[in-house]
Amino acid sequence: MKRDLDPKIEDTIMKGTTTVGIVCKDGVVFATDTRVTAGLYVAHRQGKKVYKIDRHLGITIAGVVADAQTVVEILRANAHLFQLENGRPMPVSAASRLTANMLFSSRGFPMIVQALIGGVDETGPHLYSIDPLGSVNRESFIATGSGSPVAYGVLENQFDDGISVKEGIVLAAQAVYSAIRRNVFTGDNFDLVVIDESGYRELTDEEKRSVETAGVKVQ
Repeated sequence: MKRDLDPKIEDTIMKGTTTVGIVCKDGVVFATDTRVTAGLYVAHRQGKKVYKIDRHLGITIAGVVADAQTVVEILRANAHLFQLENGRPMPVSAASRLTANMLFSSRGFPMIVQALIGGVDETGPHLYSIDPLGSVNRESFIATGSGSPVAYGVLENQFDDGISVKEGIVLAAQAVYSAIRRNVFTGDNFDLVVIDESGYRELTDEEKRSVETAGVKVQ
C-alpha cells in the first residue's frame, strides 16, 4: 500500500516542475520542463531535470534540487560499480530499489525528491516512480510535479500499450507543453530524452522543433 506523504513534503514536490515518463515498445521516453522556482520566484529558466545514470538508464527529478543531485550522483556511482563487479549493466529494477532504499533510510530527515527511473535492460523497457519516503511503483506512464494533473489529462487520453518511441516523443512533448500552458510553476522550455537499445540520447533543439504536434514549440 502506498503511504500518504507528510503534507509539507507533498506541498514541496507539487511545486515547481513537471516531468513525464512513458514506456514504449522499443524504449522509454522522458520529458521535463526547464523552469526552476523558489516559491513564486523564477530562479532559473533552463534548469536540468533529467539526467543520465548509465547508457541504458535515466532519471527525472522533482523536489529539492540539492537532495535530487545527491541521489543522482550516488546512483551513478553505484551503477558504475555494479557494471565493474558483475560485468553487466545494473537492471532498471535494481536502480529503482537502490533509490528507494536511499530515500527510505533518510526518512527521519527526509530527502525531498520524487524521481522517475527508467531505461532498457535485458528484460526490456521499464519505468518506476519513487516518492520521498521510498515507495516504488512500476508504471506504463506517469507525470510528477505541479503540472502533473494537466499532463495526466493528455497521457490518459492518448496513451496506448505498444506505443512506439517516435509516438512517445510526441505524446510526452504534448503532455509537458500542456502543463507549461496551464501551470504557473511549469514553463520556459522542455527537454526530451529517449532510452532504447542504442542507449541514452537527449534530443537536440532542432529535433525538438521537428516534433510534429500542434502547439509544441521550443523557445
